[in-house]
Amino acid sequence: MHHIDAHVHVWTPDTDHYPLAAGFKKENMKPPSFTPQELFKHCRPSGVERIVLIQMSFYRHNNSYMLDMMKLHGGPSEFKTGVKLSGTFGGVAVIDHEVAKPDDEMRRLLKFGVRGFRIYGGAWKAGKQTDKPDFAHWLDAPGYARMFAAAAETGQSICGLINPQDLPAFDAKCKRFPDSSVVIDHVCRIGADGQIRNADVQALCDMAKHKKVTVKLSAFYAFGAKKPPHDDLAPMIRRLFDSYGPERLMWASDCPFQVDNEKYDDSIALVRDRLDFLSAGDKEWVLRKTAERVFF
Repeated sequence: MHHIDAHVHVWTPDTDHYPLAAGFKKENMKPPSFTPQELFKHCRPSGVERIVLIQMSFYRHNNSYMLDMMKLHGGPSEFKTGVKLSGTFGGVAVIDHEVAKPDDEMRRLLKFGVRGFRIYGGAWKAGKQTDKPDFAHWLDAPGYARMFAAAAETGQSICGLINPQDLPAFDAKCKRFPDSSVVIDHVCRIGADGQIRNADVQALCDMAKHKKVTVKLSAFYAFGAKKPPHDDLAPMIRRLFDSYGPERLMWASDCPFQVDNEKYDDSIALVRDRLDFLSAGDKEWVLRKTAERVFF
């Protein structure tokens, strides 16, 4: 099996050693704890052995816990450029795009195995949803241009937590930086309100014209009917498959939120068992090889 889960958050209740960022409280940690050991109890019975950790929003730009868990679970403390990560975890960090040279931090974190950087679309401020979204100008900051340019040099990815309304801004950046790897998280959150709109799916399919764009098939619990077996998502996934091919799609659970009201296996089973248009080779890409290429 040896599958890869391309999107998981972990955190510890030990806020003395790993303090929460300003504006976050322990009550924001739901569940109160989700450590790697707690994750393994869910994912390993489903054949998932490697995981891409996504920096949790309530740590903001302090990526220490993620980096420490990457080191603890099989990764060396520092990586030479071009050396593949050998441990259990890959990493997607969050850095401050408003500093003068965020690309310096990208290059520094590359040495520790960080292969991606999460950025938040116009509906978010500092990792929290806002009631005053800015879909038109959220990517205009000079720091984002430096990040996209650096990604083309380092091979790291810009990973967007975005909505369909953010796609025009992303499209413009991909045109300007065609050699930069971009990952769109959670199928662009299409269907978050329960409605999977044809125009939204088509807009995401159209992004496939940018050859460095990859899409995560993830967080199934949050979209469409929002209940297993998630077969209602299959037509959208088929359209994405036809546009991107299996080499640019990757599955992910979005734990721990996947296991709030469902089982871990309810997520992977949709791709593993229920999408009859995927061949065995296609599933190997979606369940392992794409994430391995991008994040390991």
